[in-house]
This record gives sequence, C-alpha cells and structure tokens, in this order.
Amino acid sequence: MAAAAGPSSSSSVKETLPPALGSTSQPPPVFDGTTRLYICYFCPFAQRAWVTRNFKGLQDKMELVAIDLQDKPAWYKEKVYPQGTVPSLEHDNEVWGESLDLIKYIDSNFDGPALLPEDSAKRQFADELIAYANAFTKALYSPLMAHAAVSDEVVAALDKLEAEMTKFNDGPFFLGQFSLADIAYVTILERVQIYYSHLRNYDITKGRPNLEKFIEEMNKIEDYTQTKNDPLFLLDLAQNHLKIA
Repeated sequence: MAAAAGPSSSSSVKETLPPALGSTSQPPPVFDGTTRLYICYFCPFAQRAWVTRNFKGLQDKMELVAIDLQDKPAWYKEKVYPQGTVPSLEHDNEVWGESLDLIKYIDSNFDGPALLPEDSAKRQFADELIAYANAFTKALYSPLMAHAAVSDEVVAALDKLEAEMTKFNDGPFFLGQFSLADIAYVTILERVQIYYSHLRNYDITKGRPNLEKFIEEMNKIEDYTQTKNDPLFLLDLAQNHLKIA
C-alpha cells in the first residue's frame, strides 16, 4: 500500500462522542464481535490511536469507549485490559494495547489510507522515529515533573525533531507526507507546547521553523483537530494530576 498522499478529512462532520465511563458504569458487552477502541479523551497516548482511527475513516467500524481515568471502572482491568491503561483495542476476540504498537496494528489490520510508506528508506526512518517517541516524551516531561528549568536534554530533543524534519522535502511532515510518525509525536507536542509556554515562558517552536510548520499543518487536519482538548484544560489537568509546575 502506498502512503497517504496528504492530509485528509474523513470526518468533516464532528463525531458525537460518548460520555466517559466511571466506576459506577456497566461494561459494554465485551467480545461480542464489536471492535472497540478504549480511550481517555485527555490522554495523549490514547489520542494517538484515536487519530489513527479517524484518519483511516474507521468511525463506523471501530466504536469509541471512553474511560474516566480519574474514576476508572474496575471492570476495565478485570474484563478488558489487565494492564488497566489506555488505549486498548478489542478486535477479533483479543485486546491489543500500548499506543505505539497499537497505531501500527490499526494501520496494518484495517482498511483506509495507509499510514506507512512502501519506500524502504522512509519506512526505516518511520520505524526509527516511532522507536524514539518514548524517549522524546520522557525528555520533555521530566523537567516539568521535577519542577526544573528547561534543560539541555529538552533543547536537544526538540532540536533533534527539527533536524529530522529535513530528511525528506516532499511535504511538511516527518516523511514528507503524513504518516504514523507524525501521529506518534503530535499529541505530545500539543501538550508540551502549552506547558512550556505557560510554565517556562519557553516557545518550543522558536528558532525551529520546521517544527512550527509541522504543528501548523497538523492543525489543518480535522481527523486530528477533532481529538484536541482546550489548552487551558490540559494545563490545569497536568498541574493537578501530574503535579507539573
């Protein structure tokens, strides 16, 4: 399959989202043949799978089940996903998890625009980028959670992304054209841009025109923007839940 030619909008009408399920809720009829994506509306890792679902046009084939992580129902861990984290995907009587693995699984096992290219060089680069995503997240979140200043590690991680975006010049995304590599990073960048701006007076895009262009182009993709939260809500949540400061 060839990579998607560019940003699409498979969901021009905004999806009506189900309410988040808490501790007093009843579980869905698990393993009844329905494909369900379990997410939390404000979790960046779940958002990766949600964006992938949307971009591939699977809204009618993959039911969203929102979990309230602050009032998590016991049945989620007992009946659905023993790890108790989101995202997870109920598909073909099995449950799959871990966001970076899950976005690859969704891309490989469902119809819709391909989100990894056939080109071997681009494919290898995509694998390298996706493999680095966890280290990038740790580098950006650690100073916030430690109440520390902008570190050399933060600058180096952001500079690395800026440089990686120059490898292919046939579009504004990591591989030139939109792919899973972009999904792996955009939900993290969405948050750290807010956190560093408000809490460190630090603009993560300053002096990084490729990163700035990437964020600008991502914000033109409805399949992503429909998953975004209000920035101040995310900031308040992070300060109270993650205790970042």
